[in-house]
Amino acid sequence: MRPTLDNPRIVAAPFGDRFAHVARLDVGGGALLLLAGQVGVDDDGHVVAPGDVVAQSERIFEIVGGVLAAHGASLADVLHIRSFLTDLDDLPGYAAVRRRLFTATPPPASTTVEVSRLFLPGAVIEVEVTAAVPAAR
Repeated sequence: MRPTLDNPRIVAAPFGDRFAHVARLDVGGGALLLLAGQVGVDDDGHVVAPGDVVAQSERIFEIVGGVLAAHGASLADVLHIRSFLTDLDDLPGYAAVRRRLFTATPPPASTTVEVSRLFLPGAVIEVEVTAAVPAAR
C-alpha cells in the first residue's frame, strides 16, 4: 500500500494548501480515494447560491467529478457518500441531484446527517466521497 495526499491541478483548490482534497491509497492494481468534505464554492472560495441546496449540490458534485477524473475515476466509481446538511428539510432537493447523477442500481452507500452549521456562511451542505479507482487497463 502507498498513501498520498493530493490537490489535483485540474480542479481549483479554493482553500489553497489548508488541506488535501483527496487522500489516495494505492492497493493492488487500483486505488481507494477518500475525498475531503466539499462545499459548493466557486474557484475563489465563495459559496455559490447561498442557502440553495440544489445549486450547491450540483457544484459539489462538479468538483467531486473533477477530483475523481484527475485520478482516473468518475462518479460511477463512487462507493460511499457522506452528506452533512444544515436542515434535513433540504433532503428532497439534494436527493433529486443525486438521483440524476447516480443512476446505477443500487446507488452508492450513503450516510446523511444534520449539523447545526457549516464553516462557511451560506453553505447548507458538505459532502465527503469514497471512490475506487479501477485498475489500469
